[in-house]
Amino acid sequence: MSEKSRPSPDALLSAIKQEEMEQKRGKLTIFLGMSAGAGKTYAMLKVAHHRKADGIDVAIAVVESHGRAETEALCAGLSVIPLRPIEYHGITLREMDMDAVLLRKPQIVLVDELAHTNAPGSRHPKRYQDVLELLDAGIDVYTTLNVQHVESRVDVVRQITGVSIHETVPDSVLDRADKIQLVDLSPDELRERLAEGKVYLGEMAETAAAHFFREENLTALREITLRVTAEHVGQDLRDAMAVRQIEGPWKTNAKLMVAVGPSPFSEELIRWTRRTASALGAPWIAVYVEPAVSLNEGEKQRLVKTLSMARQLGAHVITTAGHDLVSALLRVGQEEQVTQIVVGKPPGHPVLEFLKGGSPVERLIRRSGDIDICVVRAEQREEGPRPSAWKTVKFKPWAMEIGIGALSVAAVTGACWLLRGITGYWAIALIYLTMVVFLGTQLRRATILLIATASALLWNFLFIPPLFTFRIGNFPDALMFIMYFIVALVIGQLTARLRLKEMVERKREQRTAALYRLAQGVVESTSLDEGLRRTMQEIQKALHAECAILLVEESGQLSDRPHPASNWQMSDKEKSLAVWALMHGHLAGRFTDTLPEADALHIPLQTTKNKVGVLSVHFGLRRTLALDERELLETFADQIAVMIERYWLIQQTGQARLMEESEKLYRTIFDCISHEIKTPLAVIQAATSELGSLCDHLREVGKGRNFIKEIDTASQRLSGIVDNLLSMTRIESGRYRLEPAWCDVDEIISSARQQIGDALAQHKVSVIIPEEMPSIKVDPGFLEQSLVNLLSNAALYSPEGSEIRVAAHMDDGHLVLRVIDEGLGLSPEMASRVFEKFYRGPNAPPGGVGLGLSIVRGLIQALGGEVTTENNPERGATFTLRIPVEARIISANT
Repeated sequence: MSEKSRPSPDALLSAIKQEEMEQKRGKLTIFLGMSAGAGKTYAMLKVAHHRKADGIDVAIAVVESHGRAETEALCAGLSVIPLRPIEYHGITLREMDMDAVLLRKPQIVLVDELAHTNAPGSRHPKRYQDVLELLDAGIDVYTTLNVQHVESRVDVVRQITGVSIHETVPDSVLDRADKIQLVDLSPDELRERLAEGKVYLGEMAETAAAHFFREENLTALREITLRVTAEHVGQDLRDAMAVRQIEGPWKTNAKLMVAVGPSPFSEELIRWTRRTASALGAPWIAVYVEPAVSLNEGEKQRLVKTLSMARQLGAHVITTAGHDLVSALLRVGQEEQVTQIVVGKPPGHPVLEFLKGGSPVERLIRRSGDIDICVVRAEQREEGPRPSAWKTVKFKPWAMEIGIGALSVAAVTGACWLLRGITGYWAIALIYLTMVVFLGTQLRRATILLIATASALLWNFLFIPPLFTFRIGNFPDALMFIMYFIVALVIGQLTARLRLKEMVERKREQRTAALYRLAQGVVESTSLDEGLRRTMQEIQKALHAECAILLVEESGQLSDRPHPASNWQMSDKEKSLAVWALMHGHLAGRFTDTLPEADALHIPLQTTKNKVGVLSVHFGLRRTLALDERELLETFADQIAVMIERYWLIQQTGQARLMEESEKLYRTIFDCISHEIKTPLAVIQAATSELGSLCDHLREVGKGRNFIKEIDTASQRLSGIVDNLLSMTRIESGRYRLEPAWCDVDEIISSARQQIGDALAQHKVSVIIPEEMPSIKVDPGFLEQSLVNLLSNAALYSPEGSEIRVAAHMDDGHLVLRVIDEGLGLSPEMASRVFEKFYRGPNAPPGGVGLGLSIVRGLIQALGGEVTTENNPERGATFTLRIPVEARIISANT
């Protein structure tokens, strides 16, 4: 394979990650048609029956039959999840029960009418949002959609049919579809179905046939449907070809940028750009240039809606600030290396355009350089007449500014009239000019232009000879008047521009200061509690809102109690919504598309590795959240998440260091104690042996031997404890070496019984081994020590006279050893803790330190095996060792 044709490693890695994500989420199949009655639901149900016949679990979440008999007949035989009733203004509405679907979790779920708007009180405002949540839960979804509900095609459909579509689905949802199934029907066949009453009934069918279902409309809608399907198939092909580095004629380097704002026509520009970018296979961005003046509530709502729609349609949204719209757009365009800038055709008024210094579109075209400018005509809507240019100006603020300007001009003119004999009329021009500069720092540009014009005319009329006329008597005065007029206009413009720039910088400084104070609080705080307390204070100061923080507990679940630094009390409903936000990693609640009627906005606190909690912000009675405030809040949330993770890492590091030191001290003490006890034990045992020899020469031999036996038993028990301590130390420190050798299982069992012969003296021991038990290759010391501990444990917890059985056999290359006793068995708590260090059951007899079974587990794990326990059907417990070994059968002739 040549270098040129070899796939890019980055592209392959990206493709692998994409495949991993797609395997985790459900598959989306959309049955797309040109209009109602095309047979989408019917086709979806037929495919669902085929999937069910293949043994796949299929369930209906919601299917709208609209009274069609053939559709209702196909619903029979499929599992149906009941709808959820919702009360709204005294009316009971039924919507898809998301919780029931997630609990049932079928392999495929049918969700009809993807563009449907849910009833108020539902988890999501739109049904397509429910579908996205089901996909994230790993459930495959079959759904239906008419092409007129595709967001990027709404304007085209309105132009063709004259009908405004209000229920739309973002194109990004179609981009996520794994398969788009085209349900095609000719316009004649569809109109025939309409006439037969299979689409609508009665007058509604007649009205539809005369308007929306006209043949030319259906033909155009059919073409749009085919084009949408073809575009998505082409995009899938481009993605596959890009991964394999196969170039095709469709490759393009285009990148589009659309300028948006609070204007109601921005949505049309976004849809047009989305359609064009999709046809070109090019990325696109949406840019909003933030003005210095504040937006009213209506403009803020439109702006948030516009930018949200741009994100849903797949745009990368960029917000920037600048006093000059054209310069800001060109700056972003050059930074992002766009090839085309899409702007709307201005409907402006000549007077206002003159006051604003010319049309922005014309200036953008002149200064665009190598960037192409696409000017899109704004469609004339039928909702009502377009507001006049003069009505777009806020009357009260501008009227107030005009009043201030008029009074200032009048006051300065009166003062200059009194001083005309002292100063002369040339000095009066400087006084007027000073007034223009001062007012330019307080008033807007258009007002300053009017004040500069009025002051120039008054200076000419009242002070330049001949007086009380606009005629100028000599050339120097005329030149002075012209120069004054130009200088006043330029200074007014520059001063107003500096004022706007100062307002932008002030707003930017406020955001930067808020982030700086937050970062400073994070750095200076000595604990997590203090850091969160200072963070809550900064959020309350910057956004005038109350906050609550829920942290993730060690179990991985979100805490039910807000952190003590919180200054807002959450209801149970808000807590459940916070859990949803953390689980899905998306914003939820107020000002979002997930339960927007909630009281608070819930932001998941997550880093690149961990989810650490949820920030819940309560804004009181506020109706909107400005774009800059939302961005600032999300930045706060990112900083809080990083702070929490940092403190957690510090805490974990401290705990790890403490555990390391504890383990080191633990091993040191064990080594020391074991050595110091082992030496006296050896002396005691040697002395006991000598005493036994001397007792043969004494008279009271029996009594002496009893004392010697007690000393010997106690020393052996103490020696066993020390051996267990040493064994546990070697296991935990890893200071052991396996020495596998060929051995017989029955010999290992016999040796283990001899080591603890006294402990087993009061029990009946049975050994069950097959006659043709092979020899095994294993470390005999480890296996024997494990059996010794298990037999000791069985003897200790079994009544005298009971039977202890030892069984062994081979199973698929593993040695299986069982020690079965007839004791009291294990309680659930004991079964879960029996292999822990230093754990002793509640009925344990005196003596021992609770290390025997823990050592067994360590030894068997060192051999690569496992040890398990279970209660017997009648009484007692069984401990099972399963160890991988080599085995061979040695014949008698060998």
